[in-house]
This record gives sequence, structure tokens and C-alpha cells, in this order.
Amino acid sequence: MKPLWIVLTLFIFSGLGAIAAVNFTGQATPPELLTSYRYPQQRPLSPFELTDQNGKAFTNARLKDKWSLFFVGYTSCPDVCPTTLGKLAAAYQQLEGVVDLQVVFLSVDPARDTQVKLKDYINFFNPNFIAVTAPHSQLLPLTRELGFVYTMVGEGENYQVDHSASMVLISPDGTRVATVKPTSLDPRQLPQIRNKNLIHDVIALATHYGE
Repeated sequence: MKPLWIVLTLFIFSGLGAIAAVNFTGQATPPELLTSYRYPQQRPLSPFELTDQNGKAFTNARLKDKWSLFFVGYTSCPDVCPTTLGKLAAAYQQLEGVVDLQVVFLSVDPARDTQVKLKDYINFFNPNFIAVTAPHSQLLPLTRELGFVYTMVGEGENYQVDHSASMVLISPDGTRVATVKPTSLDPRQLPQIRNKNLIHDVIALATHYGE
């Protein structure tokens, strides 16, 4: 029988080795992010029900087993939406085969963004993208939970919608993981997502949380 002090020493060093291994693999140390803010506590999204561009229900169940990148906007948006979706289309191609990702365009203009309009709009950027909407009574709780804000500006049929330009990354188990923030190097220009930084962060987070 080994002396007690030897047993205790082996136990302590084996524990330290396990901790070091966890840190070395990156499972305990948060990844370094370039354009995103990682939520310290990941919380599952509350139940929601939207309708996609094909008329099918889009609920929490469709977040399962893949990463989801939510972006809020509307099809009549003159600048932020088409610019961001164009960048997402390019980033999506580079992420294919690396991260199982779905891009979800959340329209906050249900009065004008019909199913047909959403389908035509999103297919222009990428037919694999998903466009969803719902009445404001269902949109507001979800957008608040995701950290998005939006408000109608103007009157009549040509009103505009001021909305967040950030994106939210959801894990395959339906929890909020990070907010992706646009940046601007020139104050005269609209903040934009930098694809290189976005791709880096999505891969880093998917790896960290065990894609």
C-alpha cells in the first residue's frame, strides 16, 4: 500500500493536469472575438412562433442542431439590410462545410413584407437564407429578448423602420451566445459587418461550444 502522502500528491497533480488540459483545449477559456460580444450567461430563447417565406412555421424547434445568425430588418430598407445581407451571402459561402449555419432575416415590417415579397427578397441574396415575420405582438417579445430594437418612422405607405444593425448568434441548443456588432472606420459611413471578423468569430464560438 502506498503511503497516504503519495496518494494525496498524485490526486492533486492529476486534478491540476485535468484543469490545464481543459484550458489548453479552449473549453474553459472564452475565445478571443473581433467583432462580437459573448453573453456571460447563455439562456435559451423563450418559445416563439414566426412564419417563413414558404409559409411554414418557424419555431424554437428549427434552431436545433445548427447555428443560427439572426438579423433584423425589412425588405424596403434602403441601405443597412441589403448591404448586410450581401455581406452575409459572401460570408455564408466561406463558412459552408466549416460551421453548420443558417441565416435568419427577421422582418419587423409584417404589414408590407408578405410571404411572396419575403421569398423574392431573400432569394436574391441566397435561397438557403430564411426570412421570417409575425404580427408585432409576437415580434416585440422576441426582438427584445434578442436585444434588437425597431420603430416605425413616418406616416402613410412609404414609412421607414429604424432598426438595429447588429446580429445575434444562437447555438444549436437554442441559446443566445453572442451579439455581432457592426463597426465603422469612417464616421461619415454606415457601420458595417466586417466579413473577415464575422467569419473568425463564428468559427471561434462554434469551436468553443463544441460544434
